[in-house]
Amino acid sequence: MENITLLNVKDQEQAAQQVCKMIQGQLDEGKLDVLGLATGSTMIPIYKKWVESELSFEKVTTFNLDEYVGLHAENKNSYAYFMQEHLFSKKKFKRSFIPNGVANNLEEECAAYEKRLREYPLDVQLLGIGENGHIAFNEPGTSFDSVTHLTTLTESTLGVNSTFFDPDETIPRTALTMGISSVLAAKKIILIAFGERKRFALEKLLEGKETVEYPVTALNGHGDVTVITDLGYLI
Repeated sequence: MENITLLNVKDQEQAAQQVCKMIQGQLDEGKLDVLGLATGSTMIPIYKKWVESELSFEKVTTFNLDEYVGLHAENKNSYAYFMQEHLFSKKKFKRSFIPNGVANNLEEECAAYEKRLREYPLDVQLLGIGENGHIAFNEPGTSFDSVTHLTTLTESTLGVNSTFFDPDETIPRTALTMGISSVLAAKKIILIAFGERKRFALEKLLEGKETVEYPVTALNGHGDVTVITDLGYLI
């Protein structure tokens, strides 16, 4: 796995430090004009570290991986809200794009988002990993050639993500997501995986075999992937 660099860390704080160091290096070398962002609890300490740092993103354009269908940016469960709360309200960026989950025509929204990605090629993409091996909201069975699209979430994903919703709230069953080929177009990918619940999916990646049953294995076909994990004995 010459294309995958494994970094073992003891906790999420150390992971945040590593990511911050990598991003600073990309900025210092003039290699970071466009940055792909992710959401979820794994990213919170990373964004907190960025906010506390002297990192300057004023010349950086960002793209988020995905967004729930039907949730407005003001909804606290939307990823637009998440990004505003944890990063965008505290750090200045040149411009930021997030899929519009309440667009009148979702297919047109996906096509427009993909067009923007082609106009502003990703230099670095941050990724989390789902327990079932999904990356972004590309669920098992998604073609590696997929571009930004409307997807139906699996019961596995719904079960995990429902913990972020109040008991009386209904979690959306569909979302807009960058496709696997959209993610792979990034020059550099940083994947963060924490906890035993992510071990199975990460092991599938490190087997080195590509299969649509586990979307994360598509990263084996990428030239520059860094995996940051606390699952030390994988290394």
